[in-house]
Amino acid sequence: MSIVKYNPTSNARRGMTSQDKAGVTTDKPLKSLTFRLNRNVGRNNQGRITVRHKGSGSKRLYRQISFTLPSGFKGTVEQIEYDPNRSARIARLKTADGAYHYVIAPQGLVKGQKLKSGSDISIDTGNRMPLKNIPLGSIIHAIELIPGKGAKIVRVAGSSAQLISKDDVKAQVKLPSGEVRLFRVECNASIGAVGNEQHQNVRLGKAGRNRHKGIRPTVRGVVMNAVDHPHGGGDGGRHRMAKAPRTPWGQKTLGYKTRHNKSTDKLIVRSRHTGKRR
Repeated sequence: MSIVKYNPTSNARRGMTSQDKAGVTTDKPLKSLTFRLNRNVGRNNQGRITVRHKGSGSKRLYRQISFTLPSGFKGTVEQIEYDPNRSARIARLKTADGAYHYVIAPQGLVKGQKLKSGSDISIDTGNRMPLKNIPLGSIIHAIELIPGKGAKIVRVAGSSAQLISKDDVKAQVKLPSGEVRLFRVECNASIGAVGNEQHQNVRLGKAGRNRHKGIRPTVRGVVMNAVDHPHGGGDGGRHRMAKAPRTPWGQKTLGYKTRHNKSTDKLIVRSRHTGKRR
């Protein structure tokens, strides 16, 4: 997957790049697997803004992705599609009985390829199986946290994890962040890395492309008044704070731990922050 560059016909186009959709085989999604996505533009059920800098954006249909496939599943890749709701490409699968499924498309997946799910299947790109049936050192993606609950992690474009060890109960997987985590060996994962690996190298070039994505402008706190932000105010123009950087509500932002899920701390073998074993 490559990056498309533009001629410098304007200041915006001078640094603009976009994704090459040469691998996309159709521009129309399957109607039965799409539905309208009502966007709350960062507001809760009372209409109050709970997530700032969201709003507007282009309309889009949500593609219903099958993050879990039943054992014994067999399907053929009918199309490789663009999904506006995620960075990865998606593959449209068709089974022998005429049913359709969308799955995350791994690198190297092509139209007409066969995909399977189960325990006693070959170790081919895109096939889905429990961790206990995957050889050590294999590159995997779309991993379940709880068996049968569907893929939850390693789904973004270009990401991949590696199975580094396992026993009869647990398996150790090295995640893209560098964290080593324990999973039950019954958790399913797909073989290979997620496709569209050049997604992170796309340069927007102009603010309008961010607005199409539903991202509104962000104002720096240092240029606000003191009543509006902890970074604001001061005589003589902008200056650095005496305190650590804060949110508009005074909470620390850089280097401040916000993780409180202690129930899963025991599953983290090696932290992604310090690199030390827990």
